[in-house]
Amino acid sequence: MTSGDKLVIEGGRPLEGDVYISGAKNSVLKLMAAALLTTGAVRLENVPNLSDVAVMTQVVQSLGKTVSFAHGVLDIEAGAVTSCVAPYELVSQMRASFNVLGALLGRYGEAKVSLPGGCSIGKRGVDLHVKGLQALGAEVLIEHGYVEARAQQLHGAKILLDTPSVGATENIMLAAVLAEGATIISNAAREPEIEDLANFLNALGADVSGAGTHEIVINGVRPDQLHGVSYSVMCDRIEAGTFMAAAAGTRGQVVIHRITPQHLDFVMAKLSEMGADIQLLGPTTVQVSGPQRLTAQNLVTQPYPGFPTDLQAPFMSLLTIAEGTSIVTETIYENRFKQVGELTRMGAQIQLEGDIAVVTGVEKLSGAPVQAHDLRAGAAMIVAGLQTEGETEIHKLHHIDRGYERVVEKLKALGASIERVPADDSEKKQVVETP
Repeated sequence: MTSGDKLVIEGGRPLEGDVYISGAKNSVLKLMAAALLTTGAVRLENVPNLSDVAVMTQVVQSLGKTVSFAHGVLDIEAGAVTSCVAPYELVSQMRASFNVLGALLGRYGEAKVSLPGGCSIGKRGVDLHVKGLQALGAEVLIEHGYVEARAQQLHGAKILLDTPSVGATENIMLAAVLAEGATIISNAAREPEIEDLANFLNALGADVSGAGTHEIVINGVRPDQLHGVSYSVMCDRIEAGTFMAAAAGTRGQVVIHRITPQHLDFVMAKLSEMGADIQLLGPTTVQVSGPQRLTAQNLVTQPYPGFPTDLQAPFMSLLTIAEGTSIVTETIYENRFKQVGELTRMGAQIQLEGDIAVVTGVEKLSGAPVQAHDLRAGAAMIVAGLQTEGETEIHKLHHIDRGYERVVEKLKALGASIERVPADDSEKKQVVETP
């Protein structure tokens, strides 16, 4: 696979069959950072084969750890790191790698980590991360594009986050594991990935409680209390939600396996309100059946357990063909409507005003050459292409490769007409850039 490839989708086919959800990208990347806290060997199972995982592997290797990955199993060999510097050329590619900051600081008393990158979906500053680490006793300096943090010994603290930031909650958790005393994070993020991180840390020998609530307590332990572990990564609720959207939008019937349904309560409720039929077939299995035509619904992205910002884009694709007018309000990131221009090229009627999109449903979209401007916008293009008459070509697949494992293979197994093929230079030039 190369970033110069394109997806070619012949839409209009109902998706039918069974799909199995991969491990959660948004969890495994943080678990890899957390593994730096121990000198024991760590094995992670149910790891998706994604470009983001490959980048995080390079980050961990740049710190001196040996990492191997095959068939969904990622091994980080025992031993201490040999460097506490995470370089720009790696961290700038993916924001999640910034979480090595808390782990390195907590374990080794120092860290120098490049300011993070990833999808450009907003400012997403690191001020909450810095304030949290300072409250634990670290000296933090930001200059020349790097965050440098030092502390002889971190100490527990009561930390109130201004907003329930997922990244800041995770970085503070990692730094607090080996701090002296207890750390209490109030207004903490409640996402399921936070719970997965806490479960992993406890499996290492840490003492973390309250994950999944607004208050997380980390009682510091000694470094020699941490050890190696084998741990299975939670399944990806965002991938699951994307397949739910694809099933509903194509009037299909898809059985989705290996999920935690309660992580998607709000998402499934919205799909039901739009006219989809949702059936729980077991503790980890859901069936989604799409109606003849979806009905409009308003969406407001919110921190968990509200509607996830990561599913705003693919669900907007559904609303473009829903009967009526929908209002989508993005409250998490200020630049996460990058799919709008591409959907408009396909015939969607969308009006943007700041963080609000007004979507007037049309009977059908038309295939067109489009681009995946970020990861979730890429998912929106796939959903739109599947429910569209005619042929859709999706370019800039490197964004999609960051978060969806074997997406072509999985969709073809459900009956989709989708192929990944090389895009030559002349084709790339024909794709119209949209603002």
